[in-house]
Order: sequence, then C-alpha cells, then structure tokens
Amino acid sequence: MSSQLPDSVSGRVERLRWRLARAVEMLRGSTVPAEDYRPSAHGPLVTFDGLDGFEEVDRYWVNAPYAFVWVGHDAAANEYRYHVVEPDLDDVERELLENLFSDVRDTLVYDAAYDPGEAETVLRDRTRALLEEYGADVSAETYHRLFYYLYRAFEGYEKLDPVMHDGHVEDISCDGYEIPLFVYHDRYTDIETNITYERDELDNFVVRLAQQSGRHISVGDPVTETTLPDGSRAELALGEEVTPRGSAFTIRQYSEEPFTPATLVDYGTFDLDQMAYLWLAIESNKSLLFAGGTASGKTTSMNAVSMFIPPRSKVLTIEDTRELTLYHDNWLSSVTRESLGESADITMYDLLRSALRHRPEYIIVGEVRGDEAMTLFQAMNTGHTTYSTMHADSVQTAINRLENDPINVPRAMIQSLDILCVQTLTYVGDERVRRNRVIAEIEGIDQRTGDLDYSTAFEWEPSGDRFVQQDSAVLDEIRDDRGWSRSELLRELRNRKRVLRSLVERDVTDYREFTSLINEYYADPERVVERVDRRLGADGA
Repeated sequence: MSSQLPDSVSGRVERLRWRLARAVEMLRGSTVPAEDYRPSAHGPLVTFDGLDGFEEVDRYWVNAPYAFVWVGHDAAANEYRYHVVEPDLDDVERELLENLFSDVRDTLVYDAAYDPGEAETVLRDRTRALLEEYGADVSAETYHRLFYYLYRAFEGYEKLDPVMHDGHVEDISCDGYEIPLFVYHDRYTDIETNITYERDELDNFVVRLAQQSGRHISVGDPVTETTLPDGSRAELALGEEVTPRGSAFTIRQYSEEPFTPATLVDYGTFDLDQMAYLWLAIESNKSLLFAGGTASGKTTSMNAVSMFIPPRSKVLTIEDTRELTLYHDNWLSSVTRESLGESADITMYDLLRSALRHRPEYIIVGEVRGDEAMTLFQAMNTGHTTYSTMHADSVQTAINRLENDPINVPRAMIQSLDILCVQTLTYVGDERVRRNRVIAEIEGIDQRTGDLDYSTAFEWEPSGDRFVQQDSAVLDEIRDDRGWSRSELLRELRNRKRVLRSLVERDVTDYREFTSLINEYYADPERVVERVDRRLGADGA
C-alpha cells in the first residue's frame, strides 16, 4: 500500500499544520509592520525578467509600487504582448490571503460605520488587526503584498484592476472563458494580454460589474450596457445565451478629464481654423451632428466643442450611459433608466420630450439611433440648438441613415441641421490617429432634384495630413445676422484663432480652466485678445 496521502487529505493536513503553527505564533505574539512601504528599505514588491521570444519595448507603472505593465515584441511574428506584473505570493501568503479575504469581507459587510470614502484606511486597519489576531509574524513586504490584493478585490476590479489603471488603454475586450483578454493600446493598437478568466470567475465578475453600476444581468436577461463607477462604458454579456464562448465584456475607458478643444488641436484631430469656425457657430446657435465609425472620437469631440457654449445658457444633456462632462453652471444632466419592478423603461425619447418642457437653449443627445431622432429634429425646427452623434462614415451615409429605418426623419426636417462633422480613425504613416475628415454644411433641398444639398466647409487631405478650407454658407449667415462686414468676420475668426493658439501652446488640458478662459473671452474679448497678443507677439497669427 502506498504511504502517500490523497491530495484532498494532504491539503487538509497542510492547512491543519498551518493553523497549529499560527496558534503557536499567537501564544508568542505577532509582528505586523506599521510603517508605509519604502522601496529603499523594503526592496521591490514586484520583479519580472521578460518573456521568452519577446524583446522588451516598454515597461511602466500602472499602480506603483504594486503593479506595472511590460510590453514585449516578437519580431518574427510581428506581434506585441501586454503583460501585467503583480506581486507573487508564496504558499503561506496565499493561505493568509484566503483567511484575510473571508474575515475582512465579513467585517465590511456587517460594519454599519464603514464609509466607502475611507476604504483604504479601513482596509489597512482591518488587515493589520486581523494579522495581529492571527498572531502572524510578517515582513513589511508580505503585509503590503497582502494589502494590495485585498484592496484590489474589495475596492478595485480584481485581476483587471491594473489594466483599468492604465491610461494608455482605450478598450478592454474579454471574448469568453479561458480566452486571453485583448486591449487597444494607444501606442501598440490591439494587443494580447496575459489575463484570462475561468468559467465561474468570469460569470461572477460580469455580475459584479453590473451590480456595481446599478444594473441587472441574469441568464434570463443576459445583455446590458452600463457606466462603471469610474466613468468607463461597459457592454456586458452573461453566460452562453448570446455569446457561445461564454460570458464577455467590452470596456471603453475614458479619460478622467474630458479633452478640451486645445487638446484636439494639439492631437491634430482639428486645426485652429476649424475650431475657430465651430466656436463661432456654437455661439451663434448653429446645430451640429458628429458622425463617424466606432472609436472615431465622436463623443469626445462633441463634449470638447460644448465648452464653447456661452456661460449661463441653459444646457440639457441626454445619454444612455454617462459620458459627457461640462463645466457649466446652468447644466441639467439626464440618463436613461431600465425598468424597476412594475415601472416602465425611461428612454431617450422620454427624456427628450421632457427636456423640451425645461426650455433649454442647447440640447445635447449622446447618440441618435431611433425615435428620439425625430423629437431631436423637431426641437431643432422649433429653434432649439441641438448637438448629437451617430454612426456613419460619410456625409451621404449619415443623411441616408437619418432618412431611412429605423430613424425616419423627413427630409424637410433634416435641412434644419446646420453642420455635419464626419470623423475617422485612420493612419498617418505608421501612426493610428483620429481626424475630422469633413465639415459639411446642410444647405436645404434642391428644388430641381428634391435631394438634400450640402457643401464642404473643411476637408482633410490624407496625403499631406492637412485641412483645406472652402467657402462657408454658415459663416455668411452669421455675418448677415450680426451685421458684420467681411473684414469684421475675418477679424473675429482671427482673434479666436489667436486665443485658441495661446491655449494650445500653454497646454491647457483642464476643461475647467479652458471653459473659464472661454467665458472670460465672452465677457471682455478685447482684453483677452490684448493679453494673448502680448504673449504671442505681434506676428503670432
């Protein structure tokens, strides 16, 4: 007969030995370090030597000193690999972590005084107290490794947490059970990671994401779209009902701070002439629609140019998932809601009908896809300035989508739209970039053909990566409405370009600061232009 114990018995014996050892430690007292982690004194918590066959091309912290990202390149396969590096735990530390997780969870669940805003302090105190209760003798490195995994589990996104901290990642895609996650990286585009999920682990994580966002997901209702607590947008699918390879999710990450028009000019999405044009159009209550493909930057651009809305104007935003951020005093934000119990859904159509009773001057709708488009264009026809986005890769495609199922806006109503911007995600050389491909102006219905007429005010030339400006009927309308001469219109555009150029050169990326400076221009444009002239110099334009 073999003297070797079965795995199940052996495991129980090992756990019993550990508990006996822990009891002995409790009799002798415990040592739990109280000081903060210091790399010079305690040494590194994480190390990584790379992957075979891959040459290191990048390495950066995403949650120092606990987690970093390593990026390698396989020249033979022309493939990048995204590798998350976190602290390694030995067997004793893993056993400790299991016990801590269970005990900390119980204390957090039943502690009515627990304040989520003090999560880190509470977790540190609970972890230290429990280790002392266990009688554990742990080093500073062990304590901080244990705390990292506890904080990641209770207040973070578990194993996905390092990726959620990575400002270079725009999209995270999980396609099913035991399938490596992919991320869209702003330097390396689509890239495979070292993160995978087992069946139960992934199902539980998808349910947790939905619950954290106040949404319901189940096998009977397996798909939902939501906004995560950090502002990221998530599309979730549970089980194998609609995704045969298992539960799946896609997370679109957004910058904590919205891009300003200065940032978009700096990135080359727009140029100064376009931004000055849009600024004047928005102040003059011209309605805009941003069209483009997935990840082309439609919502980002719409949010950015909304910073040109004059102060104190009443602004109302309507969204399925919260994405828009304005620094505007008179701003009413509204979001759709799924049905709760016996109550009905509150849709974009419902919110838009309600919005008109609030008498807003500007209405911003996250995206038009159906019935809400008709109400939006009705609002446009009754004098409300409206902005929205839609999926379309050209001006004609956008018009066709508006006129046909499921949107079905009459052609006579579409002519109330003033400006249509079409954006694209494309390449300039080897670099993947976002560009505003065309700014078109809707001119009305051609009396001869019955078709909708439009002209091009700006167009992007890929060969030179530059924008070409053409005649603008919108600018002519603004000039007539304000009683300006041609030279007065050009001077106004030139002044706004100089202000924008100053903001770009000063790298004004904070949306609050940018909006404040735009509002200052509205209050006293001459003073702002004089100050900009002194900064740029007489030949700055």
